[in-house]
Amino acid sequence: MFVLLGGMVVHVPDGFFNAVTSVSAGAVAAAGVAVCLRGARRELDDRTAPMAGLVAAFIFAVQMLNFPVAAGTSGHLLGGALAAILVGPYTGVLCMAVVLLVQAVFFADGGLTALGVNITIMGLVTVLVGWAVFRLVTGLARGTGGVTLAAFLAALVSVPASALVFTLLFWIGGTAPIEVGAVAAAMGGVHLLIGIGEGVITALTVGAVIAVRPDLVYGARGLAKPLVLRGAEGTTTTVGENEPVPARGAGWMFLAGGGLVTLVLAGAVSFFASSDPDGLEAVAENQGFLDRATDHGLGGWALADYGEVGGIPVGVAGIIGVGLVLLIAGAVAYAARSRDEITEKKIKV
Repeated sequence: MFVLLGGMVVHVPDGFFNAVTSVSAGAVAAAGVAVCLRGARRELDDRTAPMAGLVAAFIFAVQMLNFPVAAGTSGHLLGGALAAILVGPYTGVLCMAVVLLVQAVFFADGGLTALGVNITIMGLVTVLVGWAVFRLVTGLARGTGGVTLAAFLAALVSVPASALVFTLLFWIGGTAPIEVGAVAAAMGGVHLLIGIGEGVITALTVGAVIAVRPDLVYGARGLAKPLVLRGAEGTTTTVGENEPVPARGAGWMFLAGGGLVTLVLAGAVSFFASSDPDGLEAVAENQGFLDRATDHGLGGWALADYGEVGGIPVGVAGIIGVGLVLLIAGAVAYAARSRDEITEKKIKV
């Protein structure tokens, strides 16, 4: 079930790629996730693991909010660059993989046989390209303003990069012949427009988190001047931007606030998503390979099409999805966090 009603997100469906390409992409995705499970140990601890769950849930919610980008075409957040900046590139890939897995299995969004393709192009590519651009820009423009600019550019570039990798894969192993130049131009053009929206959302989100809890932005570590606190007796204490805010429980207050915003987006704002076809769907129809999509194996499930199949209001389906992603991504993050830190805490106890 490829064409989703109500303007919900649309990922690569079953039927677009032959078996060899689907299996190969699945192997690449599995290898990438395995590498990131090990790499995430350097990014995660007891303080940052809950942030990973929140970031994944937030991306799931915002992906439901299709926005118009051209006449008759809409787009939605991919989120790879945002995840990389907030929780690190390794953890960012894990967040994206959980989001895409939940969407494919519970909401029939993205084919089951195409899950490897979706994780590769929407997870690995967007995170790697977004993180590379972010690091390049922050190396030239430091400080809070530099981080926000870098976030915008990283997200902007990551979206057409993902679209062009899809085009390359479809040219290699798609189930329909295409004029690769025409499809690349169409995919790149519409996803460049989507990338502008992605850049704005990413910059605003990163800027908001930096304003409240800069210590929770992985990509901002080491980029701002330390805060010098002067005591009444002339003593000074230097607090690096990576240090947690001294207020006890402030982290959980931030997470609770972020969770509330995420629930509002998925539970209420999702009703106002654009009903225009997604960028991939529009290009597939215009270029003549939309008919290669096949029905999703779980397309009859009550939550399919974000509740459309089972008659569940989209907001309710969105809240269920947020809960699922939060639990799964949080569990993965806790399991992947540094074992050295866990051992050290046990020794102290």
